[in-house]
Amino acid sequence: MIRALWFFILLAGFSYLAARLADNPGAVSMDWLGYHVETTAGLLVTGLVIVALLLATIFRIWSYFRRAPRRMVRARREWRRRRGYKALTQGMVAVAAGDAQEARRLARKADNLLGEPPLTMLLSAQAAQLSGDDEAAGKFFEAMAEKPETEYLGLSGMLNQRLQDGDTEAAMALAEKASDLKPKTDTVSATLLDLQIKNADWEAAEDTVRKSIRAKLTGADQGRRRRGVLNYQRSIEAEAEGRLGDALQMAQRANGLAPSFVPAALRTARLLADAGKRRKAISIIEEAWVRNPHSGLARLMEDLAPGGTPPDKLHAIEKLAGNNKDHVESHLSVAQAALAAELWTEAREHLDVIKTENPPGRFCRMMAELEEGENPNSEAARDWLKRAALGDPDPAWICGNCGNVVAEWEPVCGRCKAFDTLAWDTPPRVTRMEDAREAAPEPDDAPLDTDTNQGNR
Repeated sequence: MIRALWFFILLAGFSYLAARLADNPGAVSMDWLGYHVETTAGLLVTGLVIVALLLATIFRIWSYFRRAPRRMVRARREWRRRRGYKALTQGMVAVAAGDAQEARRLARKADNLLGEPPLTMLLSAQAAQLSGDDEAAGKFFEAMAEKPETEYLGLSGMLNQRLQDGDTEAAMALAEKASDLKPKTDTVSATLLDLQIKNADWEAAEDTVRKSIRAKLTGADQGRRRRGVLNYQRSIEAEAEGRLGDALQMAQRANGLAPSFVPAALRTARLLADAGKRRKAISIIEEAWVRNPHSGLARLMEDLAPGGTPPDKLHAIEKLAGNNKDHVESHLSVAQAALAAELWTEAREHLDVIKTENPPGRFCRMMAELEEGENPNSEAARDWLKRAALGDPDPAWICGNCGNVVAEWEPVCGRCKAFDTLAWDTPPRVTRMEDAREAAPEPDDAPLDTDTNQGNR
């Protein structure tokens, strides 16, 4: 639109100038190289315009031929670039399809056409890996790691190779370099943390978690929890080395970072008690009980009870339970201590509060002990023991990743090797074969395809 407007403006200007020259032709006289020329102003201007146009045309033709070789080189380079990128794309498709031979052929073609090794080395390395030539792939990755634009890709490839070879020491060094180069990459950060945990390098692992939090790869709450677990492990390590002061300091840090992490509270309280700081230890247990009542806290509180007699322990547990008096664990812990002190009435009061139609095994065992000790009623005690066998098992540490059940908390699951996946919960109850047979349908009610159903069972 703007160009058209300018065209019409210039056309109008030239038309006006031509009209003015036509109305006022004037006279021009010139002597040059022995020639005398007389003409009108309009004719002179027209001649000058024609000469200028001829000179411009000649200059453009000369420029075209002068630049032709350069244009040909540029066109050929563009043609090779397009074919090279097409080969590169087709090579990536071949890698994804698992065609190693085609991927290697296209990698060589792309390399010849593009002449830019950083663009084709990754495809060449992947093609070599696909064909099982790990040595050639390693050379490509090493070459990539030497170039700034592909250094991260080279390190990542070498890291994966070292992980496959089981060389954790070399893998950790490569993961650290890759993490320093790209600190905001979640994959490398997670790999580095996993390697540090497997090598029990808790201090370095905590530093990695801090960097992950700063890079916003890990949430603040999850990061604090992980740091708490790692400090807990550092406390265990320090205690094993005889550094009790450091062990207590790291346990307190772990408890502060993850207040709901019961193992950290237990360790902190125990180390405080061993250091002669009984009141502080009790305070830690009480604070933990408010957030997360746990049977381990109750057992430790009994150990810290002054006097050590069953009534003393009961008094300590009652005081502890008062911090979260409506919780089921509070009633169970008081009832257990009352049974140990042979205070049957108090034990029954707390058990009656939590009595249900399908009580857990721990509750049933307490009721059996109560019936045997209070009356004694052996028949009622046996009935409760039978119900205990059918009730839910006692809570334990269960891996949320694979379902592994262990009695003591561990930082890494012994089965799936996942980090910090154990949670205190009730394990699933295994149905006995007798119960399964009783619950099975009668032959008359069973489906016709009995063989298939038997196989599924």
